[in-house]
Amino acid sequence: MSEIEIVEQGILEETLTAAMQSGGSFAEVFIEDKRSTTAVLDDGLVEELNNGRDRGAGIRVVVGETTGFAHTADLSPAGLLKAAAAASSAARGDSQTNIEVSLSGGAASDISEIKTLPQQVSKSKKVALLKLADETVRNTELPITQVAARYGDSHRVIQIANSEGKLTGDRQIRSMFSVSCVASGDAGLQTGRESVGRTVGFELFDEINVDEVALKAANRAVTKLDSVPAPSGEMPVVVGPGGGGVLFHEACGHGLEADLIEKSASVFAGKQGEMVAAPNVTLIDDGTMVGEWGRFAIDDEGNSASQNVLIENGILTDYMWDWFRARKHGRLSSGNGRRQSYRHLPMVRMTNTFLTAGEENPQEIIADTDYGVYVAQLGGGQVNTATGDFVFGMTEAYLIENGKLTSPIRDGNLIGNGPQALLDIDAIAKDFAMGSPGTCGKDGQGVPVGDGTPTLRVKRLTVGGTAT
Repeated sequence: MSEIEIVEQGILEETLTAAMQSGGSFAEVFIEDKRSTTAVLDDGLVEELNNGRDRGAGIRVVVGETTGFAHTADLSPAGLLKAAAAASSAARGDSQTNIEVSLSGGAASDISEIKTLPQQVSKSKKVALLKLADETVRNTELPITQVAARYGDSHRVIQIANSEGKLTGDRQIRSMFSVSCVASGDAGLQTGRESVGRTVGFELFDEINVDEVALKAANRAVTKLDSVPAPSGEMPVVVGPGGGGVLFHEACGHGLEADLIEKSASVFAGKQGEMVAAPNVTLIDDGTMVGEWGRFAIDDEGNSASQNVLIENGILTDYMWDWFRARKHGRLSSGNGRRQSYRHLPMVRMTNTFLTAGEENPQEIIADTDYGVYVAQLGGGQVNTATGDFVFGMTEAYLIENGKLTSPIRDGNLIGNGPQALLDIDAIAKDFAMGSPGTCGKDGQGVPVGDGTPTLRVKRLTVGGTAT
């Protein structure tokens, strides 16, 4: 592909030169042009059909430990210079300098290998996918009372230039589809959801069947109609492939981000080189995973995405780093500097975070569990990174009795401690899978992330249910 250029190189050089005039040690211009489409169908009616565009620049100036930041939707030379002056003033040093910035960037990247650009597909074809999902469920005899389907795509182009001479860019295209169904029965109303999303174009719908996505959501809701209250107490918990990855993203991943380490706001601070998990546990964050939701070529500071081994065979090997924290420690960024949009400063964020596969048979792990809970999908939760304590809702889970999956359960939470859960993993299967596409929230910013696990067993977690 040709080089990405939203703003001409000469204008970027002039902007960076102006940003450095107040004595800055580093300046950066982040340009973003993002187009998106959202379509929502609820009970057969199209409730939402929107096209959006967000375009602008964020300018960062660093003076020692002080960072000045300004953003603007005006990408004219005058608009950029005004924002540069504002950022420079916010981080003003003791003396003015006259540093001319010359950019010599590498080629822009396009790792998505897009076959069909979503913006080239008609709205009617996108709406037809929603209607197919709705009709597929309606044509069954399942006791479904409500069907909602959502389509989304985004086309994000970024261009990054900084005072160290870096000039680069990236094109990130994502497509997603989700279906939510409500079933009605003796147990009241129960909801089931299924979503798919990849860093690909409209060819996503050559790879998946919308009707299968819809039926998974419907059957998940119907299964819950026979659910029993979740048990209470400490017991073994088997986490299914893909669906439990969010547990380790939240309970462990955030605690391995260098900004929290730096502030001693993580239970993992100061433990590099120590055994922090069971010997069979390897945890990786990988922004290079082809097609996955957290995939990109460069992060939002212009550094290449990479595969970062965080925990290897139970030993904490490294943290995730953005440019700002890495510079202070005399090392390179790990490609984890991300931001929600040009209006935000970058911070350390995960990409695709997962536990690697083991060697065991998933069915044998269940058979070897006399009594406990099998979690197929986790919902939202909370984690205290300073202690590692967490609480997660279970959106699809089953009792394990005498080594077999029996009744589906409802109204239950998983309660535990991330570091302790890592130590208590006593079985890992070979059936690795990535989970559904996610949006990770941190300090008011959301970015697309992926997570995954094979089937694994934590020998003890607290299940907070309502069964007596």
